[in-house]
This record gives sequence, C-alpha cells and structure tokens, in this order.
Amino acid sequence: MGRQIIGRLVIATHNPGKLSEMRELLALYGVEAVSADALGLPEPEETGTTFAANARIKAEATAQASRLPAFADDSGLVVDALDGAPGIYSARWAGETKDFRHAMEKVEAGLRERDAFNPEQRTAHFVSVLCVAWPDGHTEESEGKVDGTLVWPPRGPKGFGYDPMFLPDGFDLTFGEMTSEQKHGLPPKGQGLSHRARAFLKLAEACLERS
Repeated sequence: MGRQIIGRLVIATHNPGKLSEMRELLALYGVEAVSADALGLPEPEETGTTFAANARIKAEATAQASRLPAFADDSGLVVDALDGAPGIYSARWAGETKDFRHAMEKVEAGLRERDAFNPEQRTAHFVSVLCVAWPDGHTEESEGKVDGTLVWPPRGPKGFGYDPMFLPDGFDLTFGEMTSEQKHGLPPKGQGLSHRARAFLKLAEACLERS
C-alpha cells in the first residue's frame, strides 16, 4: 500500500489530450484535479533518459512549485524497427507546433527506409510511466504498456498524438478510431486498454480509493 492521494491534486501537464484523459481517470476516485497550466506553472526541462525519470522530474517540480501533490505522466511510442524511437522524444518529433501528422509521417518514413511494410515488421508499443510526488519529496510510480502494430495511412480523428496509426493487438480499431471509453475506460465499463489506463490502475491500487 502506497501513500494515499487525498483532496486536491495538480496534473503536471500542458498537453490538453493528456489532461483530458487524466481528469477522466481521476474523477472516478473523487480527486479534484487542477492543471499546471491553469496555475501558471512552467514546464520543467525534461532531461531524463527514461520515461520514469522524466515523469519524476515533472511531478517533483510541480509539487514543489504548487505545494500540492502532483501527478505526471511521461509516455511515448516505441517502434521496434526504429530501435525504440521516437521513445522519450515522441512529443519532440512533433516539433514546437505539436504537429503530430508530421511526427507520424516521420515514423512512416523511417519504417519505409527499413523496408518495413508487413505487420510483423511494424510492431510498436505505447509506454506510460505515472508518478505522483508530494511536496515533502515522497513519490509513487507505476508503468503501463500496450502492444500493437502501426498502420498507414492513419485512421480516425479521435485520441491524440500517434493514436491514429496505432492498432492495439487483438483489435480492429486504431486508438484514433476508439471512443475514450474504449481506449482508456476503466472496469467495469471499459477494459483499461491503453498504456496510461494500465499504469493508472496500478497506481490506483496503491494510492486511491474509488468513490
């Protein structure tokens, strides 16, 4: 059993897609969530070399700046044929304008350069590490992963980031074609399919009580 999250929590992200998903997940546990952006907190420089290190950097910086518990996610797309890229640089591949169509085209170009056209050559994983940090320095972490293959052209207007080109194993819909409940809805209504939902379920078991 980890330390319990009680009351107000800051979500350490300026990404509206992540913010929406995190709020939906936390609402099931009666946690009042405010974003770092709404509090006017700057984004810390992500200098870590792993998802876990970057999640911890964001959570700890936000907890210290807000004097409230802070909840951070670091996540990304890991493509086997690209030696794990874009990985922790997934957001940076979209550039300052957050153009994920360009980022997906960059992934597809890399696959084509390696003659990766068949599904078995286009395996990928979404990875999410969640970290909650308290102002006194205590942290709790969890990791989730979902396996799939990359399709082209991208399919579906839902989700965000690389979702339209990611087809999770065992499904006919990409993350970009799924509703939020299909993608990251928690049991009993959903399957907790996404990498973020899987990480969240582990964290919730340790730190949250369902309302």
